[in-house]
Amino acid sequence: MIYFKYLAMNLKMVLEYRLSAWLVALGQLFSTLFWYLSIVLLFARFDNLLGWTFAEVSICFAVTSIAFALAECFARGFDTFSGLVIRGEFDRILLRPRNSLIQVLGSKTEITRFGRVLITVCILGVVIPKSGIIWTASKVLTLIFMIFGGAAVFIGIFILGAVVCFFTLEGLEVINIFTDGGRELASYPLPVYSKWIRRFFTFIIPLGCVNYLPLMYLTGRAEAHPGLYMLSPLLGFIFLIPCALAWKQGVRHYASSGS
Repeated sequence: MIYFKYLAMNLKMVLEYRLSAWLVALGQLFSTLFWYLSIVLLFARFDNLLGWTFAEVSICFAVTSIAFALAECFARGFDTFSGLVIRGEFDRILLRPRNSLIQVLGSKTEITRFGRVLITVCILGVVIPKSGIIWTASKVLTLIFMIFGGAAVFIGIFILGAVVCFFTLEGLEVINIFTDGGRELASYPLPVYSKWIRRFFTFIIPLGCVNYLPLMYLTGRAEAHPGLYMLSPLLGFIFLIPCALAWKQGVRHYASSGS
């Protein structure tokens, strides 16, 4: 419940400056559209990408974009956690009789990221009828799993990035390899990358489990029991468990910056 109170407070703050919020949301919308244009231009040159069609890659892109936007909307507090540590504000959070993970989660939200969600939902609406996928209830459910499982993975990465701040005070740019880099990577089916990248982003950072494997089920490429591919996005939520444990260990080793 405390998270939703934080969310309501952040929403009121955004609505105080509505014009600014709309402009930021519009900027998010166009930045995502230009990002998508790179895929459009790629397929203007090639008919397919290792057998994956434009519509299938577009679904991969859209799902990843929505998942990342949702993670930024509702878990931005972890992405900006280094500021809390440097300013000594995390000390105040620890003094409150509430879970520190939830407090940081709700400390900052970016509602304006819905501009990105809006444009990618529009892209999905255009490419899904052209994908040739025969949609069933289970496939619709799989698509929903992909979005929320992907958001869970990105939130987990944000948490791990925040854990680093317990030891370095400032966040490390290397984390962007897994956040922004992971978003870029997951916009395409994993077979376009080398084997070690596919293994890393399947068994260590499970982006492949929430995106590529269920996409194989949607497009009829599943090589084992379809249920395994359908439920694989749920591994994104399981990924949050070790991330939460890492956070707990980071809090135990936290030493105030003295700011």
